[in-house]
Amino acid sequence: MKIRTTTMFVVLVVFVAMLSFSSCENVSNIIEHSKSQGDDSGEHLAIGVVLPLTGRHMFDFGEPVQQGLELALNEINDGQLAGTHLTFVVADSGSTVEGAVAAYNKLIHEDGVSVLLGPATSSMTKEAFPVAQENQVVAISPTSAARDLSAIGDYVFRIALTTDKLIPNGIAATHAKLAYQNVATLYDEDDAFSRDGDAAVQEALAELNVNVLITEKFKSGDTDFTEQLTRIKALNPDAIFLSSLSQEKPPVLIQAQELGITAQFIIRTFTENNVAASGDAAEGAITFVGWGKAVDTQINQEFIKNYSDAYGINPNNYVARAYTALHVLAEGIRNAASHAPKDIRDALAQVSDFETVFGAFSFDEVGDAVYEPKILIVKNGKLELFE
Repeated sequence: MKIRTTTMFVVLVVFVAMLSFSSCENVSNIIEHSKSQGDDSGEHLAIGVVLPLTGRHMFDFGEPVQQGLELALNEINDGQLAGTHLTFVVADSGSTVEGAVAAYNKLIHEDGVSVLLGPATSSMTKEAFPVAQENQVVAISPTSAARDLSAIGDYVFRIALTTDKLIPNGIAATHAKLAYQNVATLYDEDDAFSRDGDAAVQEALAELNVNVLITEKFKSGDTDFTEQLTRIKALNPDAIFLSSLSQEKPPVLIQAQELGITAQFIIRTFTENNVAASGDAAEGAITFVGWGKAVDTQINQEFIKNYSDAYGINPNNYVARAYTALHVLAEGIRNAASHAPKDIRDALAQVSDFETVFGAFSFDEVGDAVYEPKILIVKNGKLELFE
């Protein structure tokens, strides 16, 4: 399927990003995806999209999510929703919790959207989801994964596997093969995803009677982890569990290598970009994820090819989540009695065994995703299935 790579959506998103480099802080321009030639027939349904177009998460979340959504949008608007054409109204979260909440409020109250995609992190989602629920607007976060965020109400859904679905499975599988008995954990105390990830790791380890020798913490944006890693090294653990967002993962691994730490690193959602940024320090690292290029299904390999053809690079986990989020939403819209939020909500709640790049996808009773978790390991600089 031919991908339209030069849409106004891309041009305007790049423009907003350029503004950020010109010291324009907290950009919150609202961008409407332009209609392509030949798509002016039928009903147009505006989807609000909250992206970190500026700030700390611009490159790790903003760009991959935008590209995944655009790829899916072009596929869907090429005829997958007969009589309905989807458009985007995009708001910048500025990579902050406050910005995400403000973006939700603007898209709902000023732009009048009835469906929202985003925001990026669990910390943002925790505060933004109640806004959607209160206003009875459907909201889907493609990337947040801390526990219990969808349980606040029936209008909110998530695409990423939550910590309670992903971590126990990963620990059970890796412990069975690696037999680690004494471990350390390290996490970002500022971030909801990382705090919840560490808590889930400790719970799963306790079930297996694995001894946690030490738990170390750091803050979002930290760049020096030598003190924490030195204390961990002194205890000689079999494995180190790292829970953090993308920016801190490579420097932790690089500094651990410099200190001569040889313990097995096990990391939640370690992407191809993280591997590249970590260099040799990533070799052997294991990650628990919902998606991987190594998954050899036809739908996944077609997705990888289409994305690579459109953008000249391989997709990562966040691209896959965003791409899947829009396709799942389109499935809900296709089956809904109308485009009213309540009807879309009801149809989404019934999504079951829908074929995606993750495999068969369903929502559970609280609106969280259910599909097969994956475990990957870095071998020769590439993420491969852990077997």
